[in-house]
Amino acid sequence: MWRKAGAEAISPVVTVVLAVTTCLLSLQNKTSLVEPALLYPIVSTGQTECFDDEGRVIPPPKPGEPFYGQDAQIPQRPPAYRDNGDGTVTDLNTGLMWTRDPGPKKTYQEAVEGASKCRVGGYTDWRLPTIKELYSLALFSGIDPRPDSRSSVGARPFIDTRYFVFRYGDVEKGERIIDAQFVSATLYTGRTIDGAPMVFGFNFADGRLKAYPTSRMKFYVLYVRGNPNYGKNKFHDNGDGTITDYATGLMWMKYDSGHLKAGPRGDGKMTWREALEWAANLTYAGYSDWRLPTAKELQSIVNYSRSPDATQSPAIDPVFEVTTIVNERGEKDFPYYWTSTSFSRGREAVYIAFGRGLGWVFDPRAGQRVLVDIHGAGCQRSDPKKGDPKQYPFGRGPQGDVVRIYNFVRCVRNIYPEPRNGRSQGFVLPIVAWLICR
Repeated sequence: MWRKAGAEAISPVVTVVLAVTTCLLSLQNKTSLVEPALLYPIVSTGQTECFDDEGRVIPPPKPGEPFYGQDAQIPQRPPAYRDNGDGTVTDLNTGLMWTRDPGPKKTYQEAVEGASKCRVGGYTDWRLPTIKELYSLALFSGIDPRPDSRSSVGARPFIDTRYFVFRYGDVEKGERIIDAQFVSATLYTGRTIDGAPMVFGFNFADGRLKAYPTSRMKFYVLYVRGNPNYGKNKFHDNGDGTITDYATGLMWMKYDSGHLKAGPRGDGKMTWREALEWAANLTYAGYSDWRLPTAKELQSIVNYSRSPDATQSPAIDPVFEVTTIVNERGEKDFPYYWTSTSFSRGREAVYIAFGRGLGWVFDPRAGQRVLVDIHGAGCQRSDPKKGDPKQYPFGRGPQGDVVRIYNFVRCVRNIYPEPRNGRSQGFVLPIVAWLICR
């Protein structure tokens, strides 16, 4: 029966449920049993297949088996978009709204100036995205074409083409097929071969993040609006060797594998297979559910205002401890870190560089190849999952990426049971709303 309270009628059942809801939400805040709305939710890489270290697709490994704990096995928020029918696309996970079509390529300066002039969808508050905002769109189900290819046959873009317009480079105009670089608003603070300013971007044709010159080239541009907090971390040092990022809902190791002298050789350096195994078997700070982070998770803790040249530090918040290394130029630097994300048809795996992104490039002034910070601290590249780095004396790829193979590890764990799609407060509130409104 209903009982009257003035002009309103409240069911006894609703009264009980409201009380229970209050208790559960209070409990949630104390125990973190249910994921709250996150300001910086990390979206899935879109990787669905598991690989060994030779690029073969394998059944999902079980705990204790080789290659367990890779990207495709990690519960993640699946990408979720809505085409608004007005030239805009809304990301239902991040709360960001995007322009759908990048249009013709622009210079960096044109991209910057174009934001305030953009009127897509009738909105006037468009901005050039940060590199973290732009990276949220990356899909590592993509397949990169060969840089010297003149055709995109067999390739697959690293962006959801059901929602976004994508174009490969125009080979008829002298471009490479992989010339599909999208620019961000994030400038690189480090130095390059000629001291020219650099800006970070992501290439949705070949799936790599790097710094590009702000002059001498043109970019595709997607503008963004909404959620001004996306990409901003909220780190808390827990005092037990762990760091919680309340913006993403992830807990990180404060110290890396180098500090812990981890791995078969006791120096913190590991192949991809060794990194997966170490993470899966790690008990640290009282937790035993550590894992190797995905590419997007690890990129989320890069601090792009920091770099070895600008701040004499790694590109990460100083709340973290980072092993110092001597790089291939014989100078103080900081490591590359493995992710659980496979790359290049599974033969390679993604790393994030928290130190200089080195590559061997030809310097016409010197008449020889020189080793420079060609990609920038905070870049995302890939290494072979196994092998001997000495087989690559001048790196590999169009810009001679330095090959290390034995990279460092910083593990992560979820502070909530599993990521949730959307921004609900769990299963309780929908039930309450149904009871009150029925």
